[in-house]
Amino acid sequence: MTSPEHETVFTYGAPALKYGTGSSDEIGYDLTQYGVRRVLVVTDPTVAETGWPARIATGIESYGITTEVFDGVHVEPTDVSMQKAVDFARGSGPYDAFVAVGGGSSIDTAKAANLLTSNEGSLMDYVNAPVGGGRAPSNPLKPLVAVPTTTGTGSESTTVCVLDVLSLRVKSGISHLRLRPTLAVVDPRLTVTQPAGVTAASGMDILCHAAESYTAKPYTSFDRKKPEQRVPYCGSNPLADMFAEKSLSLLSWALPRAVRDGSDLEAREAMALAATFAGLGFGNAGVHIPHANAYPIAGQVREFHPDGYPGDEAMVPHGMAVSLTAPEAFRFTFSAAPERHLRVARLLAPDFEWAGNFEDHLPAVLVNLMREIGIPAGIGAVGYAESDVDSLVSGTLKQQRLLATAPREASEADLAGILRASVQLW
Repeated sequence: MTSPEHETVFTYGAPALKYGTGSSDEIGYDLTQYGVRRVLVVTDPTVAETGWPARIATGIESYGITTEVFDGVHVEPTDVSMQKAVDFARGSGPYDAFVAVGGGSSIDTAKAANLLTSNEGSLMDYVNAPVGGGRAPSNPLKPLVAVPTTTGTGSESTTVCVLDVLSLRVKSGISHLRLRPTLAVVDPRLTVTQPAGVTAASGMDILCHAAESYTAKPYTSFDRKKPEQRVPYCGSNPLADMFAEKSLSLLSWALPRAVRDGSDLEAREAMALAATFAGLGFGNAGVHIPHANAYPIAGQVREFHPDGYPGDEAMVPHGMAVSLTAPEAFRFTFSAAPERHLRVARLLAPDFEWAGNFEDHLPAVLVNLMREIGIPAGIGAVGYAESDVDSLVSGTLKQQRLLATAPREASEADLAGILRASVQLW
């Protein structure tokens, strides 16, 4: 039993879900159930080249629904790129619904376009404080169907859209229950075209979603809240734990196989399921230090160009940025929940023999996996040095929504120690 001062309630929310081969062919029918007549399909140029967005749009039109396609999504979206999508939607609308086809970048951009065509104001009005105004939408949003083509972001299940604020060189987000997609359509066929580098980075995002939500501060540890004060990230809880454990067990074998052979359909389907389970879990429990560190790592990038990603712009993909400090972050949080950290390690590597200190077990499992699938050997490998740590810590401290979910409170000095130890992991 918890004390009267501690929370006794956890909340759970999720989109309607349609999973399986061929599910993306049924989106037109699904939209008719919402009385939709005009839809904006949101995607990026590389995904558009696969033909899937056009195929989905054609399928929607076969149900008498008019479609327009916006294919200008920027991979790792910025406030500037999202504003272009918002301007397009405002200028060519109104729309009754949005369909996002792509990775988290497309889904998050569609969330922003939906938000700002349904509500007044600017992007920065809604970006989380202290970076932005932290404003809540006053009006309901239109139905959003999220169709992931990568296995990792979980954006099809969450209430968050993430963006780089270019003028501040910081990554932040917008978080509100109304941003959660109405329907998630997970068709494993759409993920087969992912390059190995994208599969590895997005796979590590799945892993960190599951591991961070599983090790998050328990919901019963938070101060008791009034109903109107409750937020989507409520801490680890029995439902989120169940989804995280299943996701981790699938990743243990599917992630290395999917990276080695993108045409391995069994591995691709398992990855799609793992991403779905992790999204259903962390979208409610929350994530913590690895994700908080990832925002400045991605936002302050200078010259790094990852394999498998389009364009000439420097970037650290989100899943890669999350993974680079995960071993040291979990080493730091181990003392808050040893049994949970060890459980994550065993789920990811059931045959891994370990004879060292318990707090080193999960970091060792993560490093072994990262090396196997080609993740860089630390933040130094993507262009950072110890001299950058203070700037990175400053960016991490702006992510208080995420840090609040950490099972162990991290001071400025603690975060600096994690980042310094992550300059070179092996």
